[in-house]
Amino acid sequence: MDKQSSQPVLKKQRPRTCVGCGEESPKRILLRVIRTPDGEVRYDPTGKANGRGAYVCARRSCVESAKKKKSFSRALKAEVPEPLYAELLEKCGDEEAG
Repeated sequence: MDKQSSQPVLKKQRPRTCVGCGEESPKRILLRVIRTPDGEVRYDPTGKANGRGAYVCARRSCVESAKKKKSFSRALKAEVPEPLYAELLEKCGDEEAG
């Protein structure tokens, strides 16, 4: 038997880019917004939902910047509902109070 065939194949994790500030970060620490195949735009807490995704840092400034620049609409090629931004800001909490 070949030793290499029994080894698990590890996927390399590529960093994702925040649509608010442009910084690259690991996928796990970013908030993911998706456009589902039926066109609905929503927050994806699992990070695994099917659809086109865009990422933003869990900082209020990044979410507000993404909203101001309409980065989600451009990345997802769809209109983003206003309540989604409120939900993302809620997920940020008070991490950047100063």
